[in-house]
Amino acid sequence: MNIHEYQAKKLLGEYGAPISEGRAVLKAEDAKTAAGELDGPIWVVKAQIHAGGRGKGHFLEPEAGEAGGVRIAKSVSEAAEEAQKMLGRTLVTHQSGPAGKVVNRVYIEDGASIERELYLALLVDRVTSRVSFVCSTEGGMDIEEVAAESPEKILSFSVDPASGISGFHGRRVAFALGLEGKAVKQCVALINRLYKLFIERDCEMLEINPLIVTTGGDLVCLDAKMGFDGNAMYRQPEILALRDETEEDPKELAASKFDLNYISLDGEIGCMVNGAGLAMATMDIIKLYGSSPANFLDVGGGATTEKVTEAFKIITSDPNVKGILVNIFGGIMRCDVIAEGVIAAVKEVGLKVPLVVRLEGTNVEKGKEILNNSDVDVIAADDLGDAASKIVKAVQG
Repeated sequence: MNIHEYQAKKLLGEYGAPISEGRAVLKAEDAKTAAGELDGPIWVVKAQIHAGGRGKGHFLEPEAGEAGGVRIAKSVSEAAEEAQKMLGRTLVTHQSGPAGKVVNRVYIEDGASIERELYLALLVDRVTSRVSFVCSTEGGMDIEEVAAESPEKILSFSVDPASGISGFHGRRVAFALGLEGKAVKQCVALINRLYKLFIERDCEMLEINPLIVTTGGDLVCLDAKMGFDGNAMYRQPEILALRDETEEDPKELAASKFDLNYISLDGEIGCMVNGAGLAMATMDIIKLYGSSPANFLDVGGGATTEKVTEAFKIITSDPNVKGILVNIFGGIMRCDVIAEGVIAAVKEVGLKVPLVVRLEGTNVEKGKEILNNSDVDVIAADDLGDAASKIVKAVQG
């Protein structure tokens, strides 16, 4: 689960990290009041969307102006005007995709006097199963670009959970970033606070880009992104309350409400599978036979008829889907439950595209009997290769 920059900044402030004063604006008429509460003399107006590269992005609507999603203003009225231009417009960045994201809120923040821009992040290292720090002197840039062009400018290390965070880690970061004077002590304190936040709030990723050194020699977190472990949100109600559902794919959002593992893709064949490994294999074999999957969808091992029905409805709601492949290996999941779910879904939402069903495992004969005795137009398949071949041929004519 991701949150907006202004929400991340508030969390950082609660843990004692240095941030600039700012105000979130959700309605255009509130922009001038929000900007007036800040001291200036420079105001920064930032579009709040779940995508990076906002400053280099562009708006689809000409009314928003030619500047990107991060703008500098020199007066309260100018800051309010820029906020009003952004709200309700569609911002396109290299991470948002060509469709872009609608800006439903902006963040107006005090300007900062910048001497240096640095990069700092914490993330879960899947290889070591530890929290890792990543830092670089090349702040303000995409870390992927730095890794490709100047990998020697990136320092990465993990923290042993047995010993935890210590001053040594902070000094190591400060040395790597070339900090001097009071910034070194501030860096040690910041590293400790960020690690504490990361652990206590079940973060998956915390990125500060840029972390700046001001002309006065102080460290300030100028931008922040945070992602959280969705499986841990049951114990983080305050974080869960920050979720902005308007930033999420509607199909993925609907799937999450029914405990379905769904990810939207760009292909033409909708997939309904039980088990992540089998789902990956199904996607691979669709590619092998010359087409591409429209989604990853794992209905899980204990899906009910209702869950299968909802999964089918989500697949058919995608206008790019030209065919559907249901591939079930019944272990915990029973084939007759899948068959009943498919029939119920087809009767509820209709079927306008070819449907191939491959069933194997628990109650497979009963499942096939249910499908055969129904009035649903189903193409039966004997194995995975047969299923992929039939759905690709049906879709491609």
